[in-house]
Amino acid sequence: MVSDRLLGSHDELRQRPPSKGPFVRTHHRAQRTAHRPARSRAHRRPALALLGSLLLVAAGAGALGVAPASAAQPDAATPLGQIVPAPAKATAGGSAYAITAKTRIRVDDGSRDARRIGDYLAGVLRPSTGYKLPVTDDDAGDGIRLELSKKDKGLGGEGYRLTSTGRSVTVVAHAPAGLFHGVQTLRQQLPARVESASRQSGPWRVAGGTIEDTPRYGYRSAMLDVSRHFFTVSQVKRYIDELALYKVNKLHLHLSDDQGWRIAIDSWPRLATYGGSTQVGGGAGGHYTKAQYKDIVRYAASRYLEVVPEIDMPSHTNAALASYAELNCDGVAPPLYTGTEVGFSSLCVNKAVTYDFVDDVVRELAALTPGKYLHIGGDEAHSTSQEDYNTFMDKVQPIVAKYGKTVVGWHQITGAVPAKGALAQYWGTDDTSAAEKAQVADAAKNGTGIVISPADRTYLDMKYNKDTPLGLAWAGYVEVQRSYDWDPATYLPGAPAAAVRGVEAPMWSETLSTSAHLDYMAFPRLPGVAELGWSPAASHDWDAYKARLAAQAPRWDALGIGYYKSPQVPWPAA
Repeated sequence: MVSDRLLGSHDELRQRPPSKGPFVRTHHRAQRTAHRPARSRAHRRPALALLGSLLLVAAGAGALGVAPASAAQPDAATPLGQIVPAPAKATAGGSAYAITAKTRIRVDDGSRDARRIGDYLAGVLRPSTGYKLPVTDDDAGDGIRLELSKKDKGLGGEGYRLTSTGRSVTVVAHAPAGLFHGVQTLRQQLPARVESASRQSGPWRVAGGTIEDTPRYGYRSAMLDVSRHFFTVSQVKRYIDELALYKVNKLHLHLSDDQGWRIAIDSWPRLATYGGSTQVGGGAGGHYTKAQYKDIVRYAASRYLEVVPEIDMPSHTNAALASYAELNCDGVAPPLYTGTEVGFSSLCVNKAVTYDFVDDVVRELAALTPGKYLHIGGDEAHSTSQEDYNTFMDKVQPIVAKYGKTVVGWHQITGAVPAKGALAQYWGTDDTSAAEKAQVADAAKNGTGIVISPADRTYLDMKYNKDTPLGLAWAGYVEVQRSYDWDPATYLPGAPAAAVRGVEAPMWSETLSTSAHLDYMAFPRLPGVAELGWSPAASHDWDAYKARLAAQAPRWDALGIGYYKSPQVPWPAA
């Protein structure tokens, strides 16, 4: 049954502001196909009707002829490697290991990283098992062993090897990120009830054998739009924890847009205090202080995610234009904006103050961000001429480099000249014009890296079907199989497979304002995109995947994640 927790309380639903205008991404509206409905305004329906529709969707899933997965025996260990993302190699055999009251978590002597990851693992396991699970550098005895190995260079920066025997479970990695990813695998090999915040009955078995695992791509990302609706630090941290379980290693934060500016900039203080004072449909909005942003960055780093901040420009800038009149070509500040149209705003390309503004923002944001990348947006600049757009990008990309960051931009930056080493994030659909696809592919051939984010595959805010009470439908309906069943290496015609750096699952927030909304739209699609980024291409098989995905449902229940019960997935019987 779907509870109020899934979409938030009735009060939250009543307070969630509707969009005040249709959302339009005009690059890909020309042709409609069987999976592409006309733009839907269903997200405007009253809040209680939203909840009722969702209840009907959930109740109706079992009536569509999908056989549920067999309920796992409560005492049986999860078969080795039957996790998400699928590991590169799993060899089952030997006795299962059982965590007991005598188990210790043993870490390398003197390794702060191993100790920190051991403490994290103990924090996951203690509430549900009720065991003390001391974390120790004492090497003698059985238990769970977390080891950083300089000699295992083949595991790279994120790979790991997990070995389970009747006496111990050992996770070995060459680098801390790999050790952390191995711990996520260990979590999924344990019964789902291990995620519970209260004590549960055992046994706590890990199937015997060895997993050796490295990622397919180094860039495995999820985007959270905090501009259309603002999400608090605690809400962002919750999402980070959900991403970490599926070995996602980038959090792309969309920090600015027409509806809100969400990061404090000391040299331009009204960006946050005024530009951040509203959101879609009205409401208080909000912004992160520098201390809060650094807290998010630190928390993400503790889960081995790198934060990629985005300041969208030259369009999607009404919040900035409203905050400072001098950024407008006519010197007149527009009013704050709470609708959902796109493409109408633009920084003034021919004013020197524009580049002072960009320099200040990039400088301050780069200083707060230890990661490699800074996203400059660049999409839907419909009110900027191509000549002005090219001029703007030629001036802005060197500013990013000046402060030690690598440019990421939406794929429209390939219409200009991408900086050396830049990444273009492709968000087109099956219906995107051949010319636009060729433009991106040509940039890839010339050295621009590509992050693949097809809107009709990976956009987590797209409706699952016509009855989905949240989300949008401009890119079409995106059911679970459609989201999973494609190959990033071959998706963009003409782009060299070697140019593909990875994948991203964006979550836009025009209709989403609570953590429960995020959960419902992310699950069950997010794990599939994560698997496309991590698992080898040879393991890609929908029939096998949907069985492993179904087995995740009890884990989501234990974690309090309300999800969409797609009729395409054989969910376990209640």
